[in-house]
Order: sequence, then C-alpha cells, then structure tokens
Amino acid sequence: MKKYLLGIWYSFPVQLIFLHFRKYQLLLVFWFLLGSAVSGGFLHTYGANSLFLSPEYLGQVNFLSAFFVGTAFGGFVMSWNIASFILFSSYFKFLATTSKPFSKYCINNAGIPLIFLINFLIQLIRFNRYKELLSLSEVLWIEFGFLSGLFLFLFLSMLYFYGYEKAILKTMHPVLRNPQQFMQQYKPDGRPHNHEQLITVKYFLTSFFTFKKTRNVSHYSSLFLDVIFKRHHFAAVMAIVLAFLLLMIYGLFLDYPQLQVPAAASIFIFFAVLIGAAAALAHWLDTWSIPVSIVLVLAFNLLFRYEYIDIRNKAFGLNYGDRQKRPAYNLSSLNALCTAQQVRTDSLNMIRLLENWKRNQAEEKPLFYVINVSGGGNRSATFTVNMLSRIDSFMNGQLMKKTGLFSGASGGMLGLTYYRELYRRQQKGKAVNFSREQITADISKDLLNPIFSAYVTRDLLTPAQKFSVGPYRFVKDRGYAFEQQLNHNTGDILNDRLLDYRNDELNATIPLGIFNSTVSQDGRKMMICSQPVSFLMRPQFDSTKNIAAEPDAIDYAAFFKELNPYNLRLLTALRMNATFPYVLPNVWLPTLPIVDVMDAGLRDNYGQEITLRFLHVFSNWIKANTSGVVFIQILDRKKGEWDDDLKEPGIGDILYKPVTTLQNNFYKVQDYMQESMLSYSVNDVPMHRFHFMYRPEQAKQGAALSFHLTGREKKDISAAVSDAFNNAALQNLLQLAQSTQGINKE
Repeated sequence: MKKYLLGIWYSFPVQLIFLHFRKYQLLLVFWFLLGSAVSGGFLHTYGANSLFLSPEYLGQVNFLSAFFVGTAFGGFVMSWNIASFILFSSYFKFLATTSKPFSKYCINNAGIPLIFLINFLIQLIRFNRYKELLSLSEVLWIEFGFLSGLFLFLFLSMLYFYGYEKAILKTMHPVLRNPQQFMQQYKPDGRPHNHEQLITVKYFLTSFFTFKKTRNVSHYSSLFLDVIFKRHHFAAVMAIVLAFLLLMIYGLFLDYPQLQVPAAASIFIFFAVLIGAAAALAHWLDTWSIPVSIVLVLAFNLLFRYEYIDIRNKAFGLNYGDRQKRPAYNLSSLNALCTAQQVRTDSLNMIRLLENWKRNQAEEKPLFYVINVSGGGNRSATFTVNMLSRIDSFMNGQLMKKTGLFSGASGGMLGLTYYRELYRRQQKGKAVNFSREQITADISKDLLNPIFSAYVTRDLLTPAQKFSVGPYRFVKDRGYAFEQQLNHNTGDILNDRLLDYRNDELNATIPLGIFNSTVSQDGRKMMICSQPVSFLMRPQFDSTKNIAAEPDAIDYAAFFKELNPYNLRLLTALRMNATFPYVLPNVWLPTLPIVDVMDAGLRDNYGQEITLRFLHVFSNWIKANTSGVVFIQILDRKKGEWDDDLKEPGIGDILYKPVTTLQNNFYKVQDYMQESMLSYSVNDVPMHRFHFMYRPEQAKQGAALSFHLTGREKKDISAAVSDAFNNAALQNLLQLAQSTQGINKE
C-alpha cells in the first residue's frame, strides 16, 4: 500500500500541481479568480457567476452559447499549458526523450483544469436548475454544448501539435539514425540537466489511463534536450501568434451581432491572451524579459503623454482636433462660467422653459413632477422602465407630460432616457409600442457581451477602426460597442445628438434631462444638458456673511463652447453617466490639462443633489405657478434599512477594515448625506416625495449589479414593481394627484 501511495505522490501529475504552487504562482491567480467567480465568491454581487453559468448568445442561453464558452475555455487551458510548458520544461527533461512531449505534458498537467471543470459542471447544474428554473434536459443540453466546444478545441490543438511534432522528428531524423553524427553534434557535456531540483518524478502518464516509469536522462547531452524543448517551445509560441492574428481579424468584424460571443468566452480569451503574451515574452527574451518590459512601458507612456499614440476613450461628437481652443481646467475658468450676469441670463432661459411647461398643462397651477433614478446597471434600468410604465398606465399616459425635470445615475438613466425617447417619438406622431412587456424586454437585454468582446479584440489587439459623428472621427472601442448595443437593444431610437433635443426640451414637449458624470481628478460634476445651467454650478452662497462656495459642478456646453459641444451623441452622454469602473473606459475630455470623467454615482447615485439645487434656484417660480412638487425617486435597492449582517470584528478586520470601510459603506454614506440635504430643502417649496424601490423576493438573492440579467432576475424585478411597498407608494401618488387637480384652465 505504501508503495502505491509513494508512486502516486511521485507521479508527474501530482508533482506538477505542487510545482505550480512553488514556482510562477501568478499563473494560479487566473484559476483562483475563475474558480471563485464560478462558485459565487469573486464579484458575486455583480453577477459574475451568471456570466459563466448562464451565458447568452444573441439573447439566448442554449447549446450554441455554451459551445462558445467551452471553446474559449479550451483556448485558456491550452494557453496555460503552453505558458507553463515553456516556463517549467527545465524541471522535467525526461519528457524530451519521449514521443510527443508536449501532448504528454498536457495530459499530466490536466489536474488543475480537471478540478475546475468538475466544479464548473456541478455549479452549472445547480445554477440553471435552481436559479434559472430550467428543466434537467435543458441543463444537460447546455453542459453538452460546453463540453463539445471544449473537446473540439482540444482536439484541434492536439492535431496542430501532433503535426508539428512530426515535422520536428522528420528534421532530426537523419541525425538520430546516424549514431556517429549524433555523438559528434550532441556529445554529452556532463552538465546537470536541472538547474534546481524542485520536484522528483518517478512515473508519468503516457495517456489518460497508462503510467510509465521515467527514464534516466543524465547520459544525454544537455544541448540535445534543449534543442528538443526549444523546437517545441517555438511551436507553442507560433500557436500563440496565430491565435493573436485570428483575434485581430475577428475584431475587424465585431459590429455584426453574430460575432459577439458570450461575455464568459471573452473573459477566458482575455486571460488566455495575458498568459500567452507572458509566455511568448519569456521565450523570446529569456532573462531580458523584465528589463525590456520596463523599457517598453516607459516608452509607451512617453508616447502616450505627448499624444503620439492615444488609446483613451473620447466623448463621441466633441471636437478634439482644435487644440488651440481647449479650455483651461482651473478655478478661474470655472468661476468665469457662473458670473452673476451669466447666472441671471441662464435662469431667465430656464424660466422660459418652465413657462412653456406650464402652458402645456391642463391646470392653472399644476403639480411639478421631477424624477430621480438610481444607478445599478441593467437591474436599475429594467426596474426603472417597469416602474415608469406602471405609474404612467395609472396616470393615463400623462407622466412624461407632467414631468419637468429628471436626473440620476447609470442604469436608471438608461431606462428613464429610453422611456422619454419613446414618449418623444409618440409626440412626433410616430408609431410607438408602449407595451410594458416589450419595452422592459428591450431595456433588459444584455450589454456585457459586446463590451468584453470589444475589450479583448478592439481595445487590445485589433488595429483602430473609426467612425464619424458629424465632421469628427473616433476610434471604435468598447465604449462604442456599448453605445451601439444599447441603441440596438432599444430599437435604434437613441442615436440623436444633444443638438436635436434643444428645441424639444426648451418647448417642454419632453422633460428636461441633466446627465451628470464625475470628474475623476477632483470629484466635480460634469453636467450635460441641452440648456445652459450655470445656476447649478455652485451651491447657495452669501459673500456678505462670509459664506463662499466655489463651483463644484460644470456646465458642459458652456465650458466646451468652442468645441462644438451640442454635437455630442446622446448615447455618449448616457455612457459618461454610466461609466462603471473598468467595465467601461473613463472618457477623457479636451481640456488643459486633460481630465477624464466616470460614473455619476461616484458623486451622487440618485441625482438628488442637482434636483434639490434646481428646486431651490427656482423656488419662487414654483411657489407662484404650481401646486407643489411631486418628487419621484426610483431606486434599485432598499434604502434606510438596518444592516442585519453586522458581526463581531475579528483579527482580520484590523488588517483590511481601514482599506474597505469607505467601499463597504459607500451607499450608506450617500444615503445619510442625501437625507440631510432633503431635510434642509423641504421649506424651499411644497414637496411630496414618493419612493419606489426594487425589493427582491429573497433579500440575499436579488438581481446583480451588472449590465447582464438572468431570466430569473428579470422575473424578480418585474414582480417587485407591484409588491406591497410600491403599490402603497403608487396609491399615495395617485391620491395626491387627484386631490390637487387644481383649477382647469378652461
């Protein structure tokens, strides 16, 4: 028994697993991240596990979508095998004396991929059976698709390496058949074959079920063994280069939906590219790989700084070409935008808009509706559209007509802007399907697949492709892919520019929208609006009482007045408002010095700060011309609840709490500040606030914060729209609307 246990312990598959943990542990990080994500650990709240276990292709989870993920996983496995084979070959020289050494290495190195695969298949069954509510036959069909893609890729890879190994053997055959020539060319030199004895191998797998004892190779020339391995290394690196070329070609045709593979497949491909690139670098540069990498990074940074090369994402429609007209980003420039005279001029323009809004209402003193929506990816977008549709149906389609202003962040703004656009098209006499089932199905469609596909191909590998917005050219990257997919999902109706909304919003035929984003350098708001809004650039101040306030927000159109600001695409304004870190690229702006903007939720996840400032500035007009303000807030999560997960702190809290405190309490801190601001604003105007919140049926299993929703998550969101809490809020809203109808103009 002891003999068998020792044989297993010193077998190549077991020793390879330990070698991975002893050398180049960075390669294991990829497996750890993937395994944790699949098991519901890493990025669980963002729905990472659903991307792998319920992959979508063309809006469907089926055999084909799983097949693509399986194929990509096969690519990742082979890339990992290639990288570790190149890095570890000096520790198992005995393989050089066998036929097809790389194939045998892959068989013996299958331990970690096999552990991951078993766990993946178990998690896939559990997830789709109990969360997606699929039948067993459907789940097994999906698993079969994944395994089919995996084994097909592995089979084709083995064919490639088998052919290359035959070619290697053919070129060396004359030498191997001539002992005299072999001894002359590969004379034993007495040098040790292992530069470091980290593993002891006595047995190795020649196939998946056959073990063989390793042979002593000390009598072989080191040069001969190195030649064998280097030729196999070259074959492996050529496979990586070929894969890179195929990815580059693939990226050229990414505008076609049929070529947008599931997000999980893109993640596997991305990890495979990283591992493959590292292996290729190590092979070609050997000990010079790190110094050369440092030099390349420094050179790239220098070229990037002086804009000889530019990989930064831009605001599509803005003029980046005229560098002489770029505004200076400093305090004096911002102060110049909100002088007393400019604020007065812009306020009069806004009062004109408000008068137009009032003229469109049926009552003499109507209720002034404002809507705020929270960020939260597709979860928030779907809940927002669902909730707006339900409220609007009870108001006989009058919600958008009665609404004067809306703002918010991220996903909520995607949904609200889409709903407003449907209303706008209806006002223009176009045929519009306002069916709640249809519009919620459209807005809830996947946005992650094109983002990750574009990131892996266009952002990293493919030569730049460009498109036009007016007279300006821009690079197609994952920001472009997001905008195009959002437009496609919503019926291609969001492709207008900011300019196209100026008259509609000024005449109040549609609600006025303010699209915020956050300047990452200093946290100021960048306010994108079709109307001038300098009066929102700073909070209330009084210099006579030594109460000063510098601008904490920027009127985008005024700031970039020389750079054609109204040519900006509405889709880009939405993306700037919803730039989730790393998923979407920060948008850099043509200022001196350059600044970039990201998600509005970083500063205000509800849009309430700007809304309250607006109501304060025009409080006198509102009091004189309306019956009060109806403040509708649509939130994608519960607000104001006590955290039931509080636990006694442990020793680990001492280490990581100082780093994670702000992150873990980010939303709560915003909640406290928002409620405080509101409490000081209630005396400005008569206000009635109504909360509508997504409250999942099971508190710990709500929809993920992601641009991808599973079928079960969509059903859960739809059900939450009409739960007891939201029904009560809706009834209170309707009662207020009926009790304050006011005097009809007629």
